[in-house]
Amino acid sequence: MSGAFDPVGSRRRAANNRRRPADVVRETLLNLAAIGGAICILLTLAAVLFHITLIMFKTGSMSPTIPAGSLAVVREVPATEARIGDVVTVDRPGQLPVTHRVTSSRMVDATTAILTLKGDANPVEDPAPYTVSKVRTVLYSVPGIAYFVAGASNPWVLGGTTVAVSALVTWALWPRPERAPRARPKAKA
Repeated sequence: MSGAFDPVGSRRRAANNRRRPADVVRETLLNLAAIGGAICILLTLAAVLFHITLIMFKTGSMSPTIPAGSLAVVREVPATEARIGDVVTVDRPGQLPVTHRVTSSRMVDATTAILTLKGDANPVEDPAPYTVSKVRTVLYSVPGIAYFVAGASNPWVLGGTTVAVSALVTWALWPRPERAPRARPKAKA
């Protein structure tokens, strides 16, 4: 009776194929964790291969173009590629980097440039020009996200996230006993 229709067997298979809410939650959480992991891998590859990183704006010196609390994607390039009007980040020995707009550029040699910068919200240019061989140009920025990133980089948040993801993976992959088919009451003859 291999090709015959078996209504009891098909109902049993349908009952066994129904997904419990816990299974749906587990699969959804695992998919979200996988997407988060893929994003982390892509950001790491972008940083290594294309010299792309993130910077946070703590001050409003570039407002209104880039307000305080913005997160910007920057790419490291030779200083000789910086043009007037570009928004660049330059490193300052012993101080935090500064991100301002290029107002003038003068080549010193094939790899070094002297850049004069000014914040969009500042009335005057920075006090002294910067002699640099590399700068990070701002590709784009997103206002308000820096606070979230700064909070997420807190060691307690990172540790909690690690423990939570570990618990999720353990819960999702923990062996479960096979579910026995539900017994159906026998019909009386």
